[in-house]
Amino acid sequence: MTTTRNFRKITAVAIASALLGGTSYATYEHFGKPDTISTWVNDATPFVKARLDAKSGATANGPAAMIPADFSFASKKATAAVVHIKSTLKPERTVSQMQIPEEFRDFFGGRNPFGQQAPEGKMEKPQATGSGVIINPDGYIVTNNHVIQGAETLEVTLADKHTYKAKVIGSDPNTDIALIKIDAKNLPALSFGNSENVEVGQWVLAVGNPYNLTSTVTAGIVSAKGRSINILGENAKAPIESFIQTDAAVNPGNSGGALVDLNGNLIGINTAIASQTGSFAGYSFAVPSSIAHKVVEDISKFGSVQRGYLGVGISEVDAAKVKSFDLKVDEGVRVENFADESAAKEAGIKIGDVITKIDGHDITSVPQLQEAIAQHKPSDKVTVNVNRDGVDKVVSVTLKGISEPSVADRSSSAVMEQLGIELKDLTSQQKKEYGIGAGAQVTAINAGKIRQNTDMEEGFVITRIDKTPVANAREAVKMLQGKKGGVMIEGLYPGNDETQYFAIGL
Repeated sequence: MTTTRNFRKITAVAIASALLGGTSYATYEHFGKPDTISTWVNDATPFVKARLDAKSGATANGPAAMIPADFSFASKKATAAVVHIKSTLKPERTVSQMQIPEEFRDFFGGRNPFGQQAPEGKMEKPQATGSGVIINPDGYIVTNNHVIQGAETLEVTLADKHTYKAKVIGSDPNTDIALIKIDAKNLPALSFGNSENVEVGQWVLAVGNPYNLTSTVTAGIVSAKGRSINILGENAKAPIESFIQTDAAVNPGNSGGALVDLNGNLIGINTAIASQTGSFAGYSFAVPSSIAHKVVEDISKFGSVQRGYLGVGISEVDAAKVKSFDLKVDEGVRVENFADESAAKEAGIKIGDVITKIDGHDITSVPQLQEAIAQHKPSDKVTVNVNRDGVDKVVSVTLKGISEPSVADRSSSAVMEQLGIELKDLTSQQKKEYGIGAGAQVTAINAGKIRQNTDMEEGFVITRIDKTPVANAREAVKMLQGKKGGVMIEGLYPGNDETQYFAIGL
């Protein structure tokens, strides 16, 4: 009997994956201080580690016994800075449940176009819970994007039971990291540790709020680094997965919580578990601090993630590739193709080259390369070691950013403000992937009629408005301007060929 291993998020809100890069979508706000986030927290604390005690069983015939590490210092430090997050989501609706507005009924001759009469009354708003980590005494909290995604309101409860409303500063679906803020001062906070120095076999603690059990601490070891489990799918255009894998027990509600070393420093943000049941079954995964720190710092300073790109399609070197391509190295990642305006191609890297190092660090897997590049911004220079037909070469590459398709500004149109959505053009690659020739994609759903009256989600591609094809975002805005009465919006979700319909009254 074949067993299929399912990877699941550790909260009730789901997300999914793709390849390297990303942009955060949310409001922009500076921290108001020139220093990095981690410098405001004093991390000059004694390092705690397991030790050998010669009095505990050491003899001439054998080594001393190992005394278990004392986790109390790190536990006390971390639990004070880990918070409980409750998100209230928009109401669950389907088109057959919608109450059709009067204007729409007139437009369709008084008929319900979905074939059913919608029930009256308010829809109940679902809730989800997760965790977060205070990283600045002024109320800045890092958590997972999937914890806050789709939330109308966020409520944060501190370890001392004080409760605050939180606002989203920014988020990055490509790494599943988000930054939120509460209006509070002088809070206990954790420093970012260096996840690159974390070793397999090292003791770590996972701190969070599983099953609403606040301030829960579990211990385990780092069982692997640079893991990719293909969990960042639907929301991420270019996901970066280079997780720290541990066997510390993590369950639903731990999402966004802290993974700390025995010094209490933040080395990861707990994100997912490997499970067939949705509960802990042996392994959990955390976004390393090297990635999380870069994301939240960029969001705080620039309002979006400033991420550089090599502009290459890559695959891991294995025995089959070594034989097939007669490679002279058996570790690294092979360059398979180039993106448009590729930084790597311009620097002289060629298809078939095997990348073995980035800035002097060995590269043996795709996640390792993703993590190494994800720490850089556009225009940064990186040193890339490649093996080309048995010859080692060193190439200096100036990373590039990624050009975003044009976005229709909802503030430019009263009707877009009324609907509460933001649109962008589809890229050529997206059109090919979705199997359509044109359309406009919904990048954000804010307060407005779409959120109030439909179950439309971010990522929806509008292909027709009142049966008229939509070419791009600007045309969609123009078509919606001046509309009165009922409007039928038609389209699809990426990865789903089924046509969806949304009825809106204007």
